[in-house]
Amino acid sequence: MSFWTRRKAIDTITAGHDGAHQLKKTLSWYHLVALGVGAIVGTGIYTLTGVGAGLAGPGVILSFLIAGAVCACAALCYAELSTMMPAAGSAYTYSYAAMGEPIAWAVGWSLILEYTLVCAAVAVGWSAHATGLFAAAGFPDYLLAGPHVELAGGGRGLVNLPAVIISMAVAGLLALGTRESATVNMVLVFVKIVALVVFVALCLPVFNASHFTPFMPNGFQAHVPAGAPADAAKIGVMAAASLIFFAFYGFDAVSTAAEETKNPKRDLTIGIVGSMAACTAIYMIVAAVAIGASRAEVFSKSEAPLVFILETLNQGKVAGFVALAAVIALPTVILAFMYGQSRIFFVMARDGLLPRALSKVNAKTGTPVLMTLLTGALSAVISGFLSLKDIAELANAGTLAAFIAVGVSVIVLRRREPNRPRVFSTPLWQVVAPAGVLGCLYLFSSLPAKTQLYFLYAHIIGAVIYFAYGKRKSVLAQAEKAAQ
Repeated sequence: MSFWTRRKAIDTITAGHDGAHQLKKTLSWYHLVALGVGAIVGTGIYTLTGVGAGLAGPGVILSFLIAGAVCACAALCYAELSTMMPAAGSAYTYSYAAMGEPIAWAVGWSLILEYTLVCAAVAVGWSAHATGLFAAAGFPDYLLAGPHVELAGGGRGLVNLPAVIISMAVAGLLALGTRESATVNMVLVFVKIVALVVFVALCLPVFNASHFTPFMPNGFQAHVPAGAPADAAKIGVMAAASLIFFAFYGFDAVSTAAEETKNPKRDLTIGIVGSMAACTAIYMIVAAVAIGASRAEVFSKSEAPLVFILETLNQGKVAGFVALAAVIALPTVILAFMYGQSRIFFVMARDGLLPRALSKVNAKTGTPVLMTLLTGALSAVISGFLSLKDIAELANAGTLAAFIAVGVSVIVLRRREPNRPRVFSTPLWQVVAPAGVLGCLYLFSSLPAKTQLYFLYAHIIGAVIYFAYGKRKSVLAQAEKAAQ
């Protein structure tokens, strides 16, 4: 068998593994919904509402709807495949069964790119909010910023210590146990939702419908403003949608929990579709209320638009509470994505594409402790020493690639194995799956050209690693040798 045609049979994917490489089943549907909401409702709702409004004006509501619709198509495809193959690995595992090992590696590499950058970016964002606390505790400025930052008193930073600390703290929590970290996540998610409910309640009485005119001042299509350089940032509803897309993904982290779910046939569908539906509604309501309370061109200039709006309404104490909730929100996003990252790493190692020693599960906690801590260390290094300004959008590119692979996997498996039992069937799959693929391709085309180029470079590096190591060491490669 050529490595190009190596595919994992679905029945072998769902078969049990030996105890040393089998994750412990500890999660229920409410843990999965909280995991999805924890990942989705984070930096996006607190910051991207303003950024999106700056690009699209009041039409940012339409941007949220479009990004949510594309993600909904992907979510329905995820629900079908995760219940058919309730094993860790998410889009990587589904691609392995549908399209073969090389494509599965590329998808897994995209997920690693996505999750690592999100964890690091959010850690840096949390650090920005927590710097004051660390400075008050006596930490010098050079320990509060990376080497790329010029300090006010001269010189450069040494390491972004708060970002390193939060990365390792979240990794440590995950290493203690999946159920324990999921319980903490639920509590923090509740705090975030309460803060958003308070924001909506205070803004509704001052809602002004005239703020929605003109609705799309920058048009619908993503385009560079007239007279601006060719590499300038794009504006328009679709430009905002391609950016806001960052705020939606996170439900895919739910599918990485498939192997640790007590009743995956029921709970995965509830977790994936439920978290997506809830978060789309939350985003659109918050965006609409924000625009009603303050004109888009005003609050879009603030890095903390919700807090800014409350302050303009003379709600200083409540604004402080919402700001605190934003700080609380960020670690839950890190937790969800670091969880997903460690499970993607874990299953790729179990498949032999990465060293199999990394896929060993701790007998006491039932979690891949070594892989989890390694994931935390990787996030800590990136967030502590590197500037993410030019590469943060790579996370979007990696996610879009994974979503495209999931949609194509549904189409391929529907054609190749139409009679295989499906606990959850994607409704109108002939429309939903292609719509998800085409929508993701369109959003990818709306990303900056340099982001697309960086994405290509990243995958060239990934291909070198696969051909140098994974192609020879994979479990299927070893089985081929044994059969010869």
